[in-house]
Amino acid sequence: MVVRALYPGRFQPLHWGHVSVVRWALERVDELIIVIGTAQESHTISNPFTAGERVLMVREGLRDAGIDISRIFIIPVPDILMNAAWIAYVSIYVPPYRYGVARNPLVVRLFKEAGYEVLIPPAYDREVYSSTKIRLMMIRGDEGWRRLVPPSVAKIIDEIRGVERIREISGRD
Repeated sequence: MVVRALYPGRFQPLHWGHVSVVRWALERVDELIIVIGTAQESHTISNPFTAGERVLMVREGLRDAGIDISRIFIIPVPDILMNAAWIAYVSIYVPPYRYGVARNPLVVRLFKEAGYEVLIPPAYDREVYSSTKIRLMMIRGDEGWRRLVPPSVAKIIDEIRGVERIREISGRD
């Protein structure tokens, strides 16, 4: 029997901290379902990238890291804004799974209340690896964001003119 886990996130954008969680989870399960949350939203400061752009970033970023993507499902899921029903809702979109992967206390609780075991990855350096921080660096014109993401993620952001998009949305163009 294949053992799967589900790892939800917005991945706005994927960074090396996310990659560390994926690597850690794949040491414990056969396959990992990566749910790209808030799939319906894009072109905002909090969610500047489309679901399709994020799918590409996740796939290519994991390839950069040498992760076997044949063991990964990448599935965009729109929000429903009902925490109590969220796990059941997400489960409609994904293959069966045994574990949730999360550190966020709310998400951990939701998995547990729905009857799932939770794999809690070790903390990575959240002060450095934060999608919010990366987006703020982009807005400020700080090119240091590039070292926080896999090279292919930076390339995709360049190709879609993502920094320009975020700066325009923020009014800092």
